[in-house]
Amino acid sequence: MKVLLSWVREFVDIDESAEAIGRKLSMRGLALEGLEPHGTDALLDFDVTANRPDCLSMAGIAREMAAAYGVPFREPAARLAPQLSAAMARGGASLPITIEAPDLCARYVGAVADVAMGPSPAWLAERLASCGVRSISNVVDVTNYVLLELGHPMHAFDYMRLDGPAIVVRPARTGERLTTLDGKPRTLASDMLVIADASQASAIGGVMGGAESEVSDATSRIVFEAAWFKPQSVRRTSRALGLRTEASVRFERGADLTAPALAMARACELLEQIGAGTLAGPFIDACPRPYVPGTIWLAEPRIEGLLGMRVPHAEVRRILEALGFEVQPGDGGWTVRVPGWRVDVHRNVDLIEEIGRHHGFEHLPTTFPGVQQAPAPSDPRIARDAWVRQVALASGFSEAISFAFIEARHADPFLDATPAVALANPLSEKFAVMRPSLVPGLIAAVGHNRRHGQRDIQLFEIGTRFSKQGESRALGLAWTGLATPDHWSGARRDADFFDIKGVVEAIAAHVGVTLDVDPPAAGSLPDRVLVPGRAAVVRRDTEIVGWLGQLQTVVADAHEVPANDVVWAAEVDLDRLAPTDKTAVLLAVPLPRYPSAVRDIALVVDESLSAASVRGTIQSHAPDTLANVVEFDRYQGKGIPDGKVSLALRLTFQSAERTLTDAEVEGATTQVVELLARECGAVRR
Repeated sequence: MKVLLSWVREFVDIDESAEAIGRKLSMRGLALEGLEPHGTDALLDFDVTANRPDCLSMAGIAREMAAAYGVPFREPAARLAPQLSAAMARGGASLPITIEAPDLCARYVGAVADVAMGPSPAWLAERLASCGVRSISNVVDVTNYVLLELGHPMHAFDYMRLDGPAIVVRPARTGERLTTLDGKPRTLASDMLVIADASQASAIGGVMGGAESEVSDATSRIVFEAAWFKPQSVRRTSRALGLRTEASVRFERGADLTAPALAMARACELLEQIGAGTLAGPFIDACPRPYVPGTIWLAEPRIEGLLGMRVPHAEVRRILEALGFEVQPGDGGWTVRVPGWRVDVHRNVDLIEEIGRHHGFEHLPTTFPGVQQAPAPSDPRIARDAWVRQVALASGFSEAISFAFIEARHADPFLDATPAVALANPLSEKFAVMRPSLVPGLIAAVGHNRRHGQRDIQLFEIGTRFSKQGESRALGLAWTGLATPDHWSGARRDADFFDIKGVVEAIAAHVGVTLDVDPPAAGSLPDRVLVPGRAAVVRRDTEIVGWLGQLQTVVADAHEVPANDVVWAAEVDLDRLAPTDKTAVLLAVPLPRYPSAVRDIALVVDESLSAASVRGTIQSHAPDTLANVVEFDRYQGKGIPDGKVSLALRLTFQSAERTLTDAEVEGATTQVVELLARECGAVRR
């Protein structure tokens, strides 16, 4: 809000520099964004928050200054009261006003005036120009002057161009058209409010007037309008038409229901002052819903309890009355009546905020209040996610943060039985649905990096997924390029299935979970998005908690990943992998005191039998002394029957109580071989 200092001083006497005033009001919630000298005058630009439409005027800013400096404020209503009373009782030309939508227009004040169109006097045009408003004509300039001075929008119609002449405030008819003052034809909807004459719409209520009834050089009689329109209706109409004006900005934030008659009185006064016209009849005040001021009980202890400091009684009353509130002392507090222009004040905490602002937040004590109870425990998911993040970072991955809403076509491959959660009002088609998986966002990041010359990419994200059933926390991984950093000491090798699998297993192990890996079921999500034979689901006990594998080319192509790139991806449901409602039991054991013994065995098994199945069979029936089992070789070829494969395993035996004898180790090895022969049909080579 641009404020001319000389204009504001017509309402309040403050002998301070513009810089000092700006600093003072900035400490009271009206941040000074700019200060521009205007000769001997100054223009201050304040950042007015959306909940303070009363400060979008010279009078509103002046009232804040008066409260801040503790000086009297010259209330416009008191000065204009005689003119208002005289205008209400005046005889002469009248105008029928009908309000057909009282829920959208609670008050409409109209007046007829005879005018002589022409330019505005220099002082008026200069004041408008300093605030960024172009001078048009004396009549139009009067409406803009009142808008800036009192903060209430007005409009002027050409009386002779109104059919009837009459004013009808009604909803627009579906498909009704109106050319607005900017020269653009508008098609209106039935939920929009119009100001019409007896036959057609003449203005869009609270937004902009119509070209058909616009005042011109030939205008000799006008109809002044000052009204109150429902904020939600103006906001909806302005957005639907893409039409934002100085009037709509004020109406959609909430106008003062008591202001229309006051604004009309000031406009008529200005009209006569500059010799542009005279009132031709009385004010017609149509008010189907008279204003009833709200009252709030403000208990004295509540102020100190909320601010943490005591404010003297006299100071409480001074501040509130300076801001326009009526204060009546009571037992232990005050009954406060809220003025019509303070549409943001509804509760006692709003009043306490006003007291705190003008008493000075700089007076707040710097000590913390005493803690009465222990703080609530942190969400256990925070610690779990931190462990997962630590392992992912240690594995060479970089953390990515992607949007929670994505394109519908990118979400489709990752949907499982239920449709995506669609946004009611998406910003664009690129943000149409909530993500059902973290992987689409990671693939998009991979594509972005590849287009910028990066080949070796490891990304992870911990975030929320969305479905019709609710939200779930997940870990997503994406990996393409080298498995290890390029170095002279070793050969280059691209990442493969076992690399991404190892990272998932390492993360699970860090939260105390052992996972099993199985082929995906036909038609399941991983079966649809991953390459056959390079896909797996991740299982904890009997529950599937995620999947991993190589992304199909068509899925990667959708995010502009080069066709030759192999992208490995994984996603794990963290809420299922490590539920936070279960208490983890950590067991500390000493390091082994006795040596281990290692035996290598080679077995011939069916090629359809996975190494994981062989390992799982050993671990589920192995002797107590078996400490570890790992596969180190797989051979298929000469000397191995068709349909068979040679699998080499390394068995590590160890006891925590003594050194094992060769006989015990050999016996345990034989036991493992016999187990595999019985359970898996294995033959030792």
